[in-house]
Amino acid sequence: MAESVTLSKNILDLIVVRDPKVASRYKNGQKTPITNFIEDYMNGRVDVTIDVQLLMQNRNTYFNYDIVGHHIGFVFNKFIPQLAIHSKKQDERIVRDHYDRRNDFFKGFLGERMIYTSAFYKNGNETLTEAQDNKLNLVSQKLQLQKGERLLDIGCGWGTLVAHTAKYFGTDSTGISIAQAGVDHGNAQIADWGVKDTARCLRMDYRAIPADKYDKITCLEMAEHVGVKYFQRFMNQIHGLLKDDGLFYLQIAGLKAGLHKESLIWGAYMNEYVFPGADASMPLSFVVARLEKAGFEIHSVENVGIHYSQTIQQWYDNWMVNRDAVYNEYGQWWYRCWEIFLGWSVDIAKQGNSTAFQIVCNKNRETFDRRRWIGGVNMGEFDFKG
Repeated sequence: MAESVTLSKNILDLIVVRDPKVASRYKNGQKTPITNFIEDYMNGRVDVTIDVQLLMQNRNTYFNYDIVGHHIGFVFNKFIPQLAIHSKKQDERIVRDHYDRRNDFFKGFLGERMIYTSAFYKNGNETLTEAQDNKLNLVSQKLQLQKGERLLDIGCGWGTLVAHTAKYFGTDSTGISIAQAGVDHGNAQIADWGVKDTARCLRMDYRAIPADKYDKITCLEMAEHVGVKYFQRFMNQIHGLLKDDGLFYLQIAGLKAGLHKESLIWGAYMNEYVFPGADASMPLSFVVARLEKAGFEIHSVENVGIHYSQTIQQWYDNWMVNRDAVYNEYGQWWYRCWEIFLGWSVDIAKQGNSTAFQIVCNKNRETFDRRRWIGGVNMGEFDFKG
């Protein structure tokens, strides 16, 4: 973690300009658009002489959040086409280009559990693995998982939730993902954990899920990739896949309501380089309205944004430890891109500009047994004895 120190007000004491063509951007007392700096840094036109996270923590001293020419090209050439189309072919190309990068890249920051979603901290002193295990157990308990129930995990990543629920809660768990590398890792993990008879990961677009009925359905930070265009249809699809007495758990990244310049610029960077096509990261009101329109009743909503901030901090620390390995295998651009993403996002989540919501809901039917909530795990207080 970057140390709390007093930095020089002169940006030239903290960076080295390697390309004379961009030298005019960096002058003592002059703020430069942060997007220009990020592009210069990722492409080696400038180097940073201190910890990058420390510089990003002091970003308001040196940078502004102005829109620049780079944004215009991104919006018209990438963002609008992705927002408007979201076809199976396009989504598969975008998602697989990101997630089918070799697993060692992601393990460089995700660590042992290979979970690309917010962990959960009971005391704040947990290791990343412990905190991710907390989250897996919390999700399972919020869903009131019972032995023999059928669980569908849409957007299963590297399959850890699928394996965990089958092993520790006795469910028959199915995960689906577009990314082949994640599916392969998930099935290998399932075999290693001895639950291959009751768990499996399948490479499949969410739109191709066969009509069926599940006791419980989870979707952890995948719905963002569905996009605004098809979000309502996706909620309707999940409603149709869930049994009448079933429960749906949605964990989704969200943005602060209203227009905030830093959030806009950070979001553009994230959408261009880190999570392309994930345009459905919206305020909570957007999500809840579409869940209710699909026929769901909201039971609980827990904001876990501060947990996300700490999770990303531990991802950043892992990335720094694995710097040489990533540099040697993937090069400077990829290392620096994720260095910026992680170092900046710790503060974005801490400030509340972006967050994550854990939402538990059921079908809004008069015959639904709502007494099940009495004594249940409704928020982040639990004591798992698995």
